[in-house]
Amino acid sequence: MEIKVLGTGCPNCKRLEKRTREALATMGVKATITKVTEMTDIMTYDIVATPGLVIDGKVVSSGRVPAVSEIRSMIATALS
Repeated sequence: MEIKVLGTGCPNCKRLEKRTREALATMGVKATITKVTEMTDIMTYDIVATPGLVIDGKVVSSGRVPAVSEIRSMIATALS
């Protein structure tokens, strides 16, 4: 599984990364987490606002920081 956190490094972007790592740890799921910080790269995902969360190439969240439980649900959906 490949997960990308889209954002320039703002506090919300860092919070999203932390929550994503926490969700993965509680699920026991192995994934590669990449931070995408260059605006030109972020724009290729067609999101309106950061932070953004991409799981296996699909944008699952943008413009907010989902709760850990919601991120776990997104990961579970991607695994199924």
